Amino acid sequence: MSDSSTIAEQPVQLALIGFRYDENSSFMKGAADAPPQIRAAFRSEAANFFTENGTDLENVFFDAGDIEPLPGTEMFSLIESSVLTLLNDNLTPISLGGDHSITYPIVRAFAKKFPRLSILHFDAHPDLYDVFQGSRYSHACPFARIMEERLVNRLVQVGIRTATAHQRVQGNRFGVEWVEMRHWRDNLQIEFDSPVYISFDIDALDPAFAPGVSHREPGGLSTRQAVDLIQRIKGRVVGADIVEFNPRMDPVQMTGTVCAKLLKEMAARILGD
Repeated sequence: MSDSSTIAEQPVQLALIGFRYDENSSFMKGAADAPPQIRAAFRSEAANFFTENGTDLENVFFDAGDIEPLPGTEMFSLIESSVLTLLNDNLTPISLGGDHSITYPIVRAFAKKFPRLSILHFDAHPDLYDVFQGSRYSHACPFARIMEERLVNRLVQVGIRTATAHQRVQGNRFGVEWVEMRHWRDNLQIEFDSPVYISFDIDALDPAFAPGVSHREPGGLSTRQAVDLIQRIKGRVVGADIVEFNPRMDPVQMTGTVCAKLLKEMAARILGD
């Protein structure tokens, strides 16, 4: 059998797409540089394409490349249409950011395909501000926009350890479920009865494991704890993003490797459904 025939019998299921966008970052830019770094770590000869459960990811991704930034909210329209195109082609996108504001238009696209979508959100911060530094589209606001538009059925946030009084009010208003780090337990398992999208802000991890972020917040998850929770999710995982990796804060390229590890294990979880 020819190589081309073998490939034809193994249709691509996953898509990788990067959004080189950090216009909505506060404090520090740099997350726009992340997608190529995550790809390089994923493809590095220092590792291989096998996941912990034995899934071989070498030939399962259609790489849609990186989307270059447009000004203002034009970028949100481009993100939404780009993701929706992949979904309409029966691909399952994993998006690489970029700052966390990209999750809002990504979820808008997913909600059109999955009307009862849920989100599992890993982060040090709830990102529920109504307005932050004068912007409703800051990377500190995406989940307020998502919940206002009722794009999801359920929002579960894990790793939270910086919630302000305003964000606690917002969390109660929207019925958000929090697993704050002060209440973390290693046997935690989360069950979903609707399709679930994973949004992973790298600063959910303790800076000891992922220093390459703009907003370092000690007391976070270990890489092992995060991977274990992803592997234990009960429910159908239909997509994911990895955001807020800032290569400018990652001089030894440690965080890029962590992002690649999370990419692999989230991909395995999607393919395992």
